[in-house]
Amino acid sequence: MSRLSSIFSSLKEQNKKALITYIVSGDPDNKSTIDSMRYMSSHGVDIIEIGVPFSDPMAEGPSIQRGHERSLENHTSLKGILNLVGEFREENQEIGIVLMGYMNTFESMGAFDFSSQASKQGVDGIIVVDMPPEESSKFTEETQKHDLDIIRLVAPTTDKERVKKICESASGFIYYISLKGTTGSENINPQDVKKNISHLNNVSNLPVVVGFGVKNKETVLSIKDLSDGVVVGSTLVDILGKYGFGKEFQEKIDELSSALVD
Repeated sequence: MSRLSSIFSSLKEQNKKALITYIVSGDPDNKSTIDSMRYMSSHGVDIIEIGVPFSDPMAEGPSIQRGHERSLENHTSLKGILNLVGEFREENQEIGIVLMGYMNTFESMGAFDFSSQASKQGVDGIIVVDMPPEESSKFTEETQKHDLDIIRLVAPTTDKERVKKICESASGFIYYISLKGTTGSENINPQDVKKNISHLNNVSNLPVVVGFGVKNKETVLSIKDLSDGVVVGSTLVDILGKYGFGKEFQEKIDELSSALVD
């Protein structure tokens, strides 16, 4: 059983939901990244998504785009991120770690080299925003050989036949995009989320988490019972960009974590 599967299985036994957080590696610097990871891992976060910076992050809203820009200014590289994960794994083997980025970055390293190094350093899975199932057979083959989960994204506009195909090629969990738009958009409709997640549960046994537009305790409370977990990203990237790692970030993590036990 993969680490991600074990996390969701354990949470289900405890009747709990997963808190998944997203930060961009190297934003605003590497120290802030690893300090944030350490704090999150000991304050209620179950899985950390680490953004791999890219020059054209098309699915991201303004907040995360700025995070990517700040990270690239620091010359953050994929190899550097893998080394950072390896450093973190020396002290923590429990929390899930997923890399989220764009295909060009991963392909530039090569499917075999990336998969073997990511597995060695303790990465559990990847989310590749612009990698459709039918164009990723080689990459998927290598990740599977190295026990890396490929988490797939499903949007509210995805037709049902397409949803089925996406779910069949996924592992770890399904990431349901709650809004039509980019990350950090507004106005989640819980009824729409409930209906679409119900369909996902009918076609897949994988856990389903909700992201895009989840920003605060109120949002978490409105949707936490509809899925197996929630993903929070833009608001954390904004805080790190403005303040770096400190009390503001810590307070936001504590707020989100408390929402899942209310």
